[in-house]
Amino acid sequence: MEIAPELVGLLGFAVMMLLIVIGVPIAFAMLAVAAGGLFIVGGPVHAETQLSLTFGEQGSNFILIAIPLYMLMGQIVYRTDIAKDLYDCVYKWLGRLPGGLAITSVVACAGFGSISGGSVTAVATMGPMCMPAMRRYGYDDSLAAGSIASAGTLGILIPPSIVLVVYGIWTETSIGALFLAGIVPGILMTLAYSSTIYVRCKRNPKLGPVGEKFSIGEKFSSLVKLLPVLTTFMVVIGGIYLGVFTPTEAAAFGVFSLFGIALVMGRMSWKVLGMTLRETMHLTGMIFVIIIGGHMMGKFVVLTGLTSGMIDWIMALELSALGVILLFSLLFIALGMVLDIWGMLILTIPFTFPIILQLGYDPVWFGVYTVIMSELALITPPVGINVFVMAKVAPDVPLNVIFKGVLPFFLATLVLVAILTLFPGITLWLPHSAGMT
Repeated sequence: MEIAPELVGLLGFAVMMLLIVIGVPIAFAMLAVAAGGLFIVGGPVHAETQLSLTFGEQGSNFILIAIPLYMLMGQIVYRTDIAKDLYDCVYKWLGRLPGGLAITSVVACAGFGSISGGSVTAVATMGPMCMPAMRRYGYDDSLAAGSIASAGTLGILIPPSIVLVVYGIWTETSIGALFLAGIVPGILMTLAYSSTIYVRCKRNPKLGPVGEKFSIGEKFSSLVKLLPVLTTFMVVIGGIYLGVFTPTEAAAFGVFSLFGIALVMGRMSWKVLGMTLRETMHLTGMIFVIIIGGHMMGKFVVLTGLTSGMIDWIMALELSALGVILLFSLLFIALGMVLDIWGMLILTIPFTFPIILQLGYDPVWFGVYTVIMSELALITPPVGINVFVMAKVAPDVPLNVIFKGVLPFFLATLVLVAILTLFPGITLWLPHSAGMT
């Protein structure tokens, strides 16, 4: 008896979810399901051809070179204590505000994200620096841990962002435009998180007492510690904005800039270089397999007709454009409870991207929207990987306390999403001004 292609597609997704739940790495779960599904629907020759084509095309994709380079930037910052200098400078300027140490962790995570492109790394880097300082001043554990776990999500929005690179590759959207589009929303989210902390601690000073006082001279002298981050960010994003570099070329110059700075500062040794390269290769290999698996899953769902069927069903609901985005937002929140960020992107992009194009949404805007909604998966129970990383940094703080701490930031993110949806020009202003959209 012949099985309908659409049913094969649905069964394929169910099998993939089962594999992920039982602990199979998401990349291999996707590859196994996609290869098996293509074999069933298209036959052995078709499956073999698609596998070889996908590995060949993606393995030789010049844009993918940007991923290990941006990963390398983040590892250099982490291993050479440039991130620690960043935190120290921000702390001197903002520590005296109500909740100042928590605000410092947010701003420092944003700065770290501007040259690393990762989220989990930001939490693992900033957590050991921020948490002890907040505890010395008697900060509420929920606020302290929740602010760090939430602030880590800024790393995948503020460029250079690995997630935006992958989105750009999967949807054939300009990565340069995506990077520029992420800047203003990233700044707004940093301000929203900082304001959330300030208001809460202003109303209840016991949540986050003010920190140590520093003289004006100490504050200004600390600004020199911002130079590595500012220099690298200007090289990368300034070069892209001015059209001097492609995103891949900008990544290479960013690595060169950071490596030179670390060398001049006397913080680059053979040992540090070795650890940096090993971790970069490990992370890059993982991302590459996820990208290939995502491409294979995309071909599988298209072949089964599942994509067109889902599009037709959603369009038949006759929702307004805003109604569709609301539906997508609810979908992202629900998936964030059971999947990590890569799982969410792979499951949603094949269906959502064609629909938003039909509705007239800009693919660059949708890329930023998708990343922000995916950020929520990093702090949504019960999966929230940032929360689990934070729990390892502060093992005496229960998970439920950390999840309680991220709730105000979760709500602040949803408010920002609503603003960016109603006023898409906020997101598209920079890429428009650079002539990229």
